[in-house]
Amino acid sequence: MNACYRKILIIGGIGICSLSAYAQQKPLHIKDVLTLVQSSLPQMKAYEEQAKSSQYNVKLAKNTLLPDLNIGYQAGYATYNNITGMSYPGFMLPISGPPSAGNIYDPVPGTAAGAIVKWNPLTFGQRSAAIEKATAQYKLANSTYNDALFRQQYATISVYLDAIYLQKLMQTYQANIKRTTTGLQQSLVFTREGLRPGIDTTQFQSALAQAKTDLLIVQRQYYAQLAELSRLTGLPDLPENLLLADTTLLSQLPQVADTTAGPSANPVYQYYQVKKEVTETSLKEVNRIWRPKLDLWANAYARGSGVGADGSVDKADGWSLSRKNYGAGVQISFPILQFSEVQLKKRQYSAMLKADEAQLDQVRLNLQKQKETARYSFDQNILITKQAVIQSQAARFAYDGLTLSYASGLIDFTRLIQGQYDLLKAETGEAAAYLQTWRALLDIAIANGRLTTFTDNLK
Repeated sequence: MNACYRKILIIGGIGICSLSAYAQQKPLHIKDVLTLVQSSLPQMKAYEEQAKSSQYNVKLAKNTLLPDLNIGYQAGYATYNNITGMSYPGFMLPISGPPSAGNIYDPVPGTAAGAIVKWNPLTFGQRSAAIEKATAQYKLANSTYNDALFRQQYATISVYLDAIYLQKLMQTYQANIKRTTTGLQQSLVFTREGLRPGIDTTQFQSALAQAKTDLLIVQRQYYAQLAELSRLTGLPDLPENLLLADTTLLSQLPQVADTTAGPSANPVYQYYQVKKEVTETSLKEVNRIWRPKLDLWANAYARGSGVGADGSVDKADGWSLSRKNYGAGVQISFPILQFSEVQLKKRQYSAMLKADEAQLDQVRLNLQKQKETARYSFDQNILITKQAVIQSQAARFAYDGLTLSYASGLIDFTRLIQGQYDLLKAETGEAAAYLQTWRALLDIAIANGRLTTFTDNLK
């Protein structure tokens, strides 16, 4: 059983986990979760393998330089008429034989075996265009992986920040429960001595129940965030077995963030940049469709026919492969009537290229404005956090004074509990201010495309 849950049972199901209850849990740093996302998450492995698979398209495009060699054997029965010229299409080059004087439908055997070579050593730039396109598609697959990894790591850090904020709130609410419990004990003493009315005790009991309820709600949210964190990182550990180690974030301010970096390092920008490159290489490939094709071929085969040159029938000879032949040649072809099709495709891909260029410009603009907004938010949150610290300290001093005043009979329960609420609000506000400052720094890191902008501030 988890140490925190044992603590809950011991104190009667109130649901309060003291800090010592986390001693046996697994410490988890932000840098650890970034590594886990990359190495352990199945979704990232899927993107990685997809990128690897696209690399083979480059090798396949280069592999077209090799000649194509096929060997095979055919046997069959067909009518007497022109038996030597009948073969299954697609492998044997067409051959001719002696026609018969008339239609004779008696079946006779015919066989053929051979090897055919086809080679395209010269493609007039078509092969190089195909290789360039496959290379660009491979780069696009890699950029897709990098973008997905970057987004996943961002989501993980975001959840981690929410979780440590909730962890800080749990500590704050525990302190609030302790203050309320102390007030309840004092009121019991004062009531017995007749210094305070019994209603104060009842009000303290109600406030204590509310404080415990608030803590339970935060605990529920905290464990939900830990469950989400374990999902995002692929961790097999149960949420209650994780302990967030970078808790000092909510007590220190980060250094000034660098916002001078250009968009070139951002995975989103890189994705659209490579996407434009794929369109460019596709357009180049289309431009080279309307070029000649040069084929070198060679064929060697042997055949047998159940019909002799004089028209006699010898079925045994049909199985013997008695005639041997070979041939070689060159063919050059030009797609004359594809001119219109090529022109339409060129216009199509030219329009796509203009769209990609405009989209890339929009991404550049978005990242720049995102960085400006994040930097302004970062600067403002630094100032807000400093004021929140001052407010929290003042509220703590005020509460200490109100506690003494209540013990001296100078103020009533309402004034004391209001001061206690103000302190709780100031403490949670301070934690939220620190959280928002680090979130603004994370937004700058995202706009920069470098998570090191954020992680380098961790201590």
